[in-house]
Amino acid sequence: MGSCSNKLFNRERTVHEILGGGIIADVMLWRNNNVSLGIVTVTIGSWMVFESFSYTILTLLSSVLLLLLSILFIWSKSASILNRPSPPLLEFQISESMAEEASKLLRFHVNKLLQVTYDIAMGRDAELYIKVAVYLFLISIIGSLMDFETLCHTGVLVVMTLPAFYERYEDYIDGSLVCIYNKAEELYLRFEIRSYLKKKKLS
Repeated sequence: MGSCSNKLFNRERTVHEILGGGIIADVMLWRNNNVSLGIVTVTIGSWMVFESFSYTILTLLSSVLLLLLSILFIWSKSASILNRPSPPLLEFQISESMAEEASKLLRFHVNKLLQVTYDIAMGRDAELYIKVAVYLFLISIIGSLMDFETLCHTGVLVVMTLPAFYERYEDYIDGSLVCIYNKAEELYLRFEIRSYLKKKKLS
């Protein structure tokens, strides 16, 4: 039986490395406090706006884009009349290389999803089917408890808090979970032994 001080899943990489080790990992683990705090503040603030004024994501995006375009339009018109410089905007274009990279990335993930779906449909991977079924069941339960906007805001807050909390108390959490797993495994083995002995006596 393993020691209670073992790492969960016997992993050797740190949480930062598991999350990719880049800027996103720094933000999720609060290595860049200003950006992390800004994301949490904007998330909570936008959720309060949605709840208080019954806004939806589509309504908010439309209002923000309308305001932005109106400001730029009036700025450009007044600049031409008053001989002032126009808004310092670059021409909006997507380069061919960016389009190719995006299409390759999209094709890769779509093909991966299709392959997983095909494997499940053909009954090749029972374990994968169980995982996908559990995930879809949990998503359906969560979706029935809250709307899409609340789910998105909650997801952002979870992503911004759980990894940092886990990294801070990593040793304690891993030790507790490993101990619980070992005790559950020990109880299961005892149950198996008792069942085997009962069958042996009956035979």
